[in-house]
Amino acid sequence: MFKTLAFSFLLLFLSGCIKEDKACTPVAPTAEETRINAFATSNGIVPIKHSSGIHYQIMSYGSGATPTINSEITVGYVGKFLDGTVFDQNTRIRNYLHKFIEGWQVGLQLIQKGGTIRLIIPSAYAYGCTMYGNIPPNSILYYEINLIDVR
Repeated sequence: MFKTLAFSFLLLFLSGCIKEDKACTPVAPTAEETRINAFATSNGIVPIKHSSGIHYQIMSYGSGATPTINSEITVGYVGKFLDGTVFDQNTRIRNYLHKFIEGWQVGLQLIQKGGTIRLIIPSAYAYGCTMYGNIPPNSILYYEINLIDVR
């Protein structure tokens, strides 16, 4: 009797851990091209499409060190949704490049210390299907980033 009761309790406990299926289908970067191009055009951005699928416009190359994936970087940035809403900004943050989203990892290696870049990042290279803070799943993100320091 005790074993049956314990087993029933275990099943009840584990069933509470099962997450409701709220399936999110990742979006391929090519499927977001139209929205990215429309955003760029309406905002006077003339981006280059990187082979990864991100779009970028280098405002200033900088003249210092070029970061690698393992570099510790200091940046100032503004992050926006395509409707222009700012979702995040920081005048100075320091971390290792590999700790940032994939779109930053690709884009920031295109400039040097002191450089500035605009990135339009397909959702697959941002947070994909993951809700992150106030960023909904499958969000295309736009950043203006100043690479302050590279170590």
